[in-house]
Amino acid sequence: MRFRGWFSSPWLWGLLLLAGLARPARAQTFDPRSAVPPDSLKASAELLPARPDSLRERFDQQRVLNRLQAYSRRKTIMGKALSGVFNFTRRQQEEAGLDVVLLDRQFDRHSYKIVRRIDIRPLDAFGYSLTDSTRHPRTLLDKAGNGLHIKTSRARIRQVLLFRPGQQLEPQALAESERLLRQTPEILDARVLVNERTTSRDSVDIVVLTTDVFSITAGLELGTATAGVVTFGDENFLGLGHQLENAYRYGRTFDEPGAQTWAYDGSYTAPFRHFFYAQARYRNEYNFSSAGASLRRDFYSPTTRYAGSLSLDHYAKEVALAPPPPGEFYKFYPLVYNVQDAWLGRALRLRSYDLGYENPGRIIVAARVFNTQYQRVPKPLPVDVPDYRNGFYNGTQLLGTVGYSVRRYYKDKYLFGFGRTEDVPTGTLVSFTAGYDVNSVQARRYLGGRVAAAAFSARSGYLYAGIDLAGYQLLNDDNHRWDQGLLSTELTSFTRLYHVGNWQYRHFLSSRAVIGLNRRPGDQLLGITNQYGLRGFAPANPIRATSRFIINYETTLFTPLSLLGFRLAGIAFADAAWITDRPGGGSPFTGAPYTGFGLGLRFRNEFTVLRTFQLLLGYYPRGLNAANGIRMYESTRETVSFSDFGLGAPGVPAYQ
Repeated sequence: MRFRGWFSSPWLWGLLLLAGLARPARAQTFDPRSAVPPDSLKASAELLPARPDSLRERFDQQRVLNRLQAYSRRKTIMGKALSGVFNFTRRQQEEAGLDVVLLDRQFDRHSYKIVRRIDIRPLDAFGYSLTDSTRHPRTLLDKAGNGLHIKTSRARIRQVLLFRPGQQLEPQALAESERLLRQTPEILDARVLVNERTTSRDSVDIVVLTTDVFSITAGLELGTATAGVVTFGDENFLGLGHQLENAYRYGRTFDEPGAQTWAYDGSYTAPFRHFFYAQARYRNEYNFSSAGASLRRDFYSPTTRYAGSLSLDHYAKEVALAPPPPGEFYKFYPLVYNVQDAWLGRALRLRSYDLGYENPGRIIVAARVFNTQYQRVPKPLPVDVPDYRNGFYNGTQLLGTVGYSVRRYYKDKYLFGFGRTEDVPTGTLVSFTAGYDVNSVQARRYLGGRVAAAAFSARSGYLYAGIDLAGYQLLNDDNHRWDQGLLSTELTSFTRLYHVGNWQYRHFLSSRAVIGLNRRPGDQLLGITNQYGLRGFAPANPIRATSRFIINYETTLFTPLSLLGFRLAGIAFADAAWITDRPGGGSPFTGAPYTGFGLGLRFRNEFTVLRTFQLLLGYYPRGLNAANGIRMYESTRETVSFSDFGLGAPGVPAYQ
């Protein structure tokens, strides 16, 4: 959306008016006498910040709040409406942060006891708290939201638990079940507790408490007056944990003649017992369409022994085999093929020489069969691509992986959310993959390796680094040349949480590189927009690259303000992307980078699936479809995401 159009928008002025009425947000008082059994994340009293001084608050804001509060006490329709929308109850400031808690050893004293009973208590999305049992829906918005929401069924929660009644309680089963519940998209927070009052020397009663998120999502992201993206989904369809996602983009404009102006991307995922997930998906956009179905089971926990998947996909593309001459359009050729993919993995526990501890390391072995059948391949004229080599042929790849994995999880607060429990993965992963490409044209050997590690502490922050190197070696070639190689690197870090009164801030820095090595004609990356590079970047024409290097920096300022359940944060960002479109790939540092700089506001509601809503103003010196390089837009994407240390299917890192 262009910058100038926003100043005439009534919606923007209404949002600014409501932001001016934003109130300081404070957490409810924790009363141990009325709460559930003590939470391992409960901070000591010394960690709680002092109540903000009322003399330091802005006088005008406080006067407006006092008048609104007085008006809400009236027995009129407007007074009742204000009382239902706004919460004027003063609450103590939320815990700014907690000492890191390692999940592995919280419930060791109950290991190998018999599970007698499991009491599952799911709570609705709004108005409830796992640390204060006296809190309940009070406002009109809370009650209306819960009325539209379907609570997660006990059967779905039971699917995620790693223990069953009548069985022995394995080590880490309670802590891992709590983490896995929080990882599901339909659950905001979870506590898995032992009822100490009824626990005996040989048996335990377990209480499972969960709070839902409001699972229905819908959105409209406007690019211009005639272009945008419409999204709709449900992360907890009928309370069963089924996931429905739909995204429709309209009004796309390209200089290339005959370009498709719309795009659709949708999927449906259903969970089953033992962490099996079935999915159907479909995608259709300019020069690309795909459809597929899959059944998978990941190494969801360090205790998982078996994992694997089976998937079937169909792809239809229009590929460009070489850059066009200056001033001319890309020339595309059809490429249609089917893919069948299956893999199976086994995790082997290592012996522990400490009887009180289980060795966290795992040796993982996996095998994969990947079959590709081409129905239509590009057939250009020799004058179109002088050095063209037909690299599209049917084949079957046989791959095997051996790896060593150590996974540890910490739980903390105030990383990305405003006070909810968040899980931080750390550990080490080293893997080596080898295989053979069976085909009738060119025999190829595959070799690949990956190394990744991460560490986290409440004082120094988080650091993750990973590198992947993989490719094929031509066996029938005299020089045994390498083909379709890929070098991929990733660096993610964020600092500890800094405090300035009731305001808190944190710095984020990430870097990702995808470098093609002897890529085939038609192998190209998916541009440099959003998650692939510059946030909010909307180029006038598609940017096609064979190698890419990006850097993203962000400062997030967590404020104590909230409005209608949305907490407010301010952000400043700077992004840069280096690319090359040279056939085959190579170094991306061949020209000036694309850059983006901006400021914005982030509204976050922990109780909905679409938890983050951002209003950003960005400046892009080159490549933007706006003449002045300025763009104001909405976004739901978060900058930083965690990478787990569970080994997946053997294969080449994604070239996208």
